[in-house]
Amino acid sequence: MAKITCFGEVLWDVFKTHEKIGGAPLNVALRLKSFNNEVAIISAIGNDMYGKTLLDYISESGVNTDYIQVNETLETGKVLVTLNDKGSATYDIMYPCAWDKISFNEKAKALVSNSEAFVFGSLVARDAVSKEALLQLVEVAPYNVFDLNLRAPHYTKELLIQLMNKAHFIKFNDDELYEVSAYLGSKYLSMEQNIRFISKATNTKHICVTKGNHGAVLLYNDVFYYNSGYLIKVKDTVGAGDSFLGTLISQLLNKIKPQEAIDFACAVGALVAQSEGANPKISSDMIEKFINPY
Repeated sequence: MAKITCFGEVLWDVFKTHEKIGGAPLNVALRLKSFNNEVAIISAIGNDMYGKTLLDYISESGVNTDYIQVNETLETGKVLVTLNDKGSATYDIMYPCAWDKISFNEKAKALVSNSEAFVFGSLVARDAVSKEALLQLVEVAPYNVFDLNLRAPHYTKELLIQLMNKAHFIKFNDDELYEVSAYLGSKYLSMEQNIRFISKATNTKHICVTKGNHGAVLLYNDVFYYNSGYLIKVKDTVGAGDSFLGTLISQLLNKIKPQEAIDFACAVGALVAQSEGANPKISSDMIEKFINPY
């Protein structure tokens, strides 16, 4: 199994009727761990009950919590989540909070340099402290996995380009792909042309684009792989893309063929979308039966 470190926000998704533990890097970490990888997360929580509960939950999942810092002055992060009638989410993200102030240290540097992959997004770089830690850690990681996860207004064109140029693997959704392609001056219309355009512009050989219920496209070492999605009834989309990414990275790092990897990852993303919350328990048997129901 692979050794992987995730970096960024750990928080509470606050819905109208309930609260769930979340944060894109944490969702990825939890899904990676569910496939028996060795996973650690670098983040920060507040010295409060939300933070303590979060820490206990992550620890019980088997993800290494030794690199989660406790901030004495800022609260544990929260996000107000609103779902539309199709289960798609919009987010109101608390600022500042503990994970905005993740500080760089040599312990974290050693962890990242000895990991097979380092997974991060753009949201954590909205504050100068966490951004500086991230920029130092990407320099020592052997394989940088950048999940854009764009949340306006918490990013800039310049930041995205800077992080893409450090990445070995980039994950977009389809809207993000076209937004970033426009930033870089693309004149292309098709998804494949824009993926190749970004691959060349950023020297990134591995790029994946999710397309909601229409599946995903993966460019891997100059070859395209496709999955057209699965027909489901969406409950909520929170965390579906994160579980997709965690599954895909797990599969690829563990030497599964790219086509099998993207099929498996799309199945996991669909299973999450038809469940409540970002991190439902999903067994290997459930995934296999979902992919091959007959």
